[in-house]
Amino acid sequence: MTKLCFKEIDTTAKLDAKTLFDLVKLSFGVVAGAGALVALVVAYRRQRVDEAGAHREATRLHTERFSQAVDKLGSDSPAVRLGGVHALAGLADDAPTQDLRQTCIDVLCAYLQLPFTPDPGNDPAHQEEHHRYLAFRKVRHTILRLIGDHYRRTRGTHRSWQGCDLDLTGVTIDGSMNFSGATFSGGTVDFSGAAFSGGEVNFRVATFSGGMVDFRDATFSGGTVDFRDATFSDGTGNFFGGRVDFGNATFSGGTVNFNVATFSDGTVNFFGATFSGSEVDFRDTTFSGSEVEFRDTTFSGGTVDFRDATFSGGTMHFGATFSGGTVNFNGATFSGSTVDFDRAMGPAPDGLLAAVGTPRATTVTLPAGW
Repeated sequence: MTKLCFKEIDTTAKLDAKTLFDLVKLSFGVVAGAGALVALVVAYRRQRVDEAGAHREATRLHTERFSQAVDKLGSDSPAVRLGGVHALAGLADDAPTQDLRQTCIDVLCAYLQLPFTPDPGNDPAHQEEHHRYLAFRKVRHTILRLIGDHYRRTRGTHRSWQGCDLDLTGVTIDGSMNFSGATFSGGTVDFSGAAFSGGEVNFRVATFSGGMVDFRDATFSGGTVDFRDATFSDGTGNFFGGRVDFGNATFSGGTVNFNVATFSDGTVNFFGATFSGSEVDFRDTTFSGSEVEFRDTTFSGGTVDFRDATFSGGTMHFGATFSGGTVNFNGATFSGSTVDFDRAMGPAPDGLLAAVGTPRATTVTLPAGW
């Protein structure tokens, strides 16, 4: 059995001066290192406390300014209300958190949703009411302008509202609203039940790359809504489950323009919509992967133009009723989409039979009577 041998420590040995000095230096080094570590921990905790305090202070100041701005929106003076609008927009820009930014935007949207009072007219007997109407109308139009300005700013930069929800349900838009070049890259943009009754609402070259854009039950009765050159994708052909919804919308006047727009995945819904008087333009539009839904749609007046449109992927459902107006497919190209007219009622739209060709592509189905 092997025995382990240990050298006995000589407790009588004396340290020379050099060794003692080295031990003292080592001790000071350990103490200094420990002190530095303690100082570092204290500094880190102080920084965290300072940051938390700064955040609380920023939130407190934001809350005070928010209350003052909201109070201005309730003023009887249009000029004071206008000041409140700009104050809230500035607060949204400087908000310390995304939630506080969203709250400011929600209040501006809520103002637009207040009951709409029509113009009493230019009758001298109603001159004061007419001027008051114009003053408050300017407040509403300023909010719409500020919304467009902020959605054109690059996401993540100062004053950008991209990614926030925009609730414009039931809003009356009786003037111009400029979303040209805007990017909707997240959140929900909701125009359901909105009334487009005048001016130009401009979505030209806008990009819809996620979330949902909702126009269900909206009414287009005047003015122009322009989606020319808009892109419903993320630039790579993926809409990530995005949805643009015009279900049950009514197109009874004015112009809605999708000319040269691109739908490249996701869902575009016109289910139950009524086209009874508007000019709706899908010329040169590309459907390259979307599911586009026109079932239970009624074309009873006006013009809906699909001339030179390209259906190169995805699915189109046209179980619609064609009872009046003009629906035009002249020059349309069907090269890969599944296009279903099987349950359509009424006469075939102009140019459709020539566009699908003879023999008909197997991906296009038509009613037996056509």
